[in-house]
Amino acid sequence: MPEQCFLGVDLGAESGRVLAGLLDEKQIRLEEVYRFSNGPVPVAGTRRWNLIGLWSSILKGLSLAAQKYGDRIISVGVDTWGVDYTLLNQKQEMLGQPYHYRDPRTQGMLNLAISRVPQQEIFDATGLQFMEINTLYQLLSMSQTDPDLLNQAETFLMIPDFFHWLLSGSQVVEFTNATTTQCLDPKTGDWSMELLRRLEIPTNMLPKIVPPGTKLGTVREEVMQHTGLGKIDVIAPATHDTASAVAAVPTSNTGKANWAYISSGTWSLMGVEVESAVLGRRAFELNVTNEGGIDGTYRLLKNIMGLWLVQECRRSYERLGISLDYSELANAATSAEPFRSLVDPDDARFLSPDDMLEAIKGYCEESNQPIPETEGQFIRCALESLALKYRKVLGWLEELTGTPIEVIHIVGGGTKNELLNQFTANSCQVPVITGPVEATGLGNVLVQARAVGAVSSLAEIREIVRNSSETCRYEPQDRDIWEQAIQRFDNLPNSK
Repeated sequence: MPEQCFLGVDLGAESGRVLAGLLDEKQIRLEEVYRFSNGPVPVAGTRRWNLIGLWSSILKGLSLAAQKYGDRIISVGVDTWGVDYTLLNQKQEMLGQPYHYRDPRTQGMLNLAISRVPQQEIFDATGLQFMEINTLYQLLSMSQTDPDLLNQAETFLMIPDFFHWLLSGSQVVEFTNATTTQCLDPKTGDWSMELLRRLEIPTNMLPKIVPPGTKLGTVREEVMQHTGLGKIDVIAPATHDTASAVAAVPTSNTGKANWAYISSGTWSLMGVEVESAVLGRRAFELNVTNEGGIDGTYRLLKNIMGLWLVQECRRSYERLGISLDYSELANAATSAEPFRSLVDPDDARFLSPDDMLEAIKGYCEESNQPIPETEGQFIRCALESLALKYRKVLGWLEELTGTPIEVIHIVGGGTKNELLNQFTANSCQVPVITGPVEATGLGNVLVQARAVGAVSSLAEIREIVRNSSETCRYEPQDRDIWEQAIQRFDNLPNSK
């Protein structure tokens, strides 16, 4: 069979890319066609996404892909982050400029929600971790501050579904991203209508939910004319970027729960793949989340603040006129004193601070620890704290599944952080296998390939990834000193 080309549009919190997945029998290679910037745009005291600007960049990338790959292109699909959405009215016009999940409008909305519906009942109806960035609280905020605009909504689309609409005219929401909203019932796989009615959130705007791998149609005529693409399929991959990344974890144990993954980037999403959502009192107490995966599976996981802490420290230094790249920060952390200061990465002050350095200083001062002073001390504090949080979450996952974890797979951009990878093996005391870096892109295009019959199963997707990617293995070290650090971490404020 000649080499086939599948285009993946992968949008992250800082950048977006158009990728080409070139499949040849049992191997695939990714080529980056076009990269462009992304990020929150300050608009009159709010944080928004520039979706029209992103669409313009996507069209440019698709044009370049059409020029390079021509009639080898089979399909295109989009993945993005979760929770954010846009609304269309009856005339298919966007209602407002979509909000960024870090916009402060959701502050207080979780408390408002549980004043109307008991928190345990919300969890039973959705299986999702309680975070004020969730779509549920964004919609609740909108119902409080701009109900007229919300009531005009004819169609609710998550961000990747919006781009699929622009590509093909489809108006559906793909399952894996729908599960990030805290508006979906994992027992039925459909919208949690009763919960939404109790919270007085309109439900008439919610479209059909479709599984990953659904053919949504062919590209619009106007898109073909603008880009030079042929009449190719638009296929929904696992549109939540973490779901795509987990699809490309190179495990040979598909169907077993004895491995865990960390999709490592701005956020660290740590979990296991299970056949059905894990609900009940203990899951609620641990505030875990059940997000959708391939073939109706669920990703039982915990959202952890991730390398956001390091990224924001770097930005703080840049504002001070100190320019350091990530390798320089890692080198500084390597030579810094171990376990001098620790923080809980998920403390609320770290979600959207004005200055991450000051936020870390404040936490250490309040918890009677030495306050970091040097670049190395700040970064080592962040990385050791992340690794210790991983250990804590690992214990929760083992408790909820009843299965010991034998290996952790780390995928995504964080695989480049060798110091954090080794810290993770040391803290969790199991081997860590890193790679591929491009897990999200690989998962995106390989789910498309499966949809057209070029790949047969999730297990084969992962076999192709193993055949096509480099991985690195880290063995646990320094057990005793990490056990002592874990005991310290357990006594930190908000670490449970």
